[in-house]
Amino acid sequence: MTKLVLISRDFDLSHLAPAILRAAPELEVTLHGREDAADAEVAVCWNPPVGAIAALPKLRLVHSIAAGVDNILTDPSLPGVPVCRVVDPRHARGMSEFVTWGVLHFHRQLDRVISNQRDENWFRPEQRDPSTCSVGVMGLGEIGSRVATDLHRRGFAVRGWARRARDLAGIETFEGSQGLEPFLQGTEILVCLLPLTDETRGILNARTFDALRPGAKLIHVGRGEHLVPGDLLSALNEERISGAIVDVFPNEPLPRGDSFWRAKNMIVTPHMASVASPDTIGLQVAENVRRLVKGEALHNVVDVAQGY
Repeated sequence: MTKLVLISRDFDLSHLAPAILRAAPELEVTLHGREDAADAEVAVCWNPPVGAIAALPKLRLVHSIAAGVDNILTDPSLPGVPVCRVVDPRHARGMSEFVTWGVLHFHRQLDRVISNQRDENWFRPEQRDPSTCSVGVMGLGEIGSRVATDLHRRGFAVRGWARRARDLAGIETFEGSQGLEPFLQGTEILVCLLPLTDETRGILNARTFDALRPGAKLIHVGRGEHLVPGDLLSALNEERISGAIVDVFPNEPLPRGDSFWRAKNMIVTPHMASVASPDTIGLQVAENVRRLVKGEALHNVVDVAQGY
């Protein structure tokens, strides 16, 4: 019987055990910290404590419960075993829905309407055609491409930036370090959907904000570590950025008393843009464990050198 251990530093993953067992009743599932976890062959993780994975002598596979694996790869003691992630087509749809809401929130000036309501100020903002609103999507992988394409279909002027060249119908694309500044200079609403790598860590910084159109907006749904918090707070206070929706943070859950809770013209959401369902996670983990046992090729294997 193959044993899996659920490991997380910050979150209770015990709710995933029934979903995994429904998909594969032959497996055994335990939790990090229990005495019987030491002989687990598979670690199913989200933000595991440093060293927790390396402490498993029989380990054969590490499996993220989400599309992101940066919270696993940052562990310098990570053993040289395959790392897999969850890929859920509904995850891309959910992310697209969330970003579309954010873009419409800013495009239709609902941020201003909400502020006016608090001031009892009746003012009808101008309704602009979406083609006059430039939305820039950072990151054109599976999810970023879906988001960019859906916004284009709604009539927005969409541009995208990625590490390597991409070809998306109707969307102006930029690539590499040489393309970043031209991409930013033409962007009115910036959407971050990048993977977290050494190159993208801290990319949402003062230099990036200064390169945007004056009064630009930010929708951050990438990784918390993309953001330099102090730089965003300064940009909001100085109105170089006139509004932000931030769903991911360097430290989660966002602590009470954090400056972001009361930041000017900012909406804080609790890492809710899109989440794979427990059943989807259970099915994909179970399938990969079965493949591991049979010696078959695994699904959604991460290129550890690339970080995704």
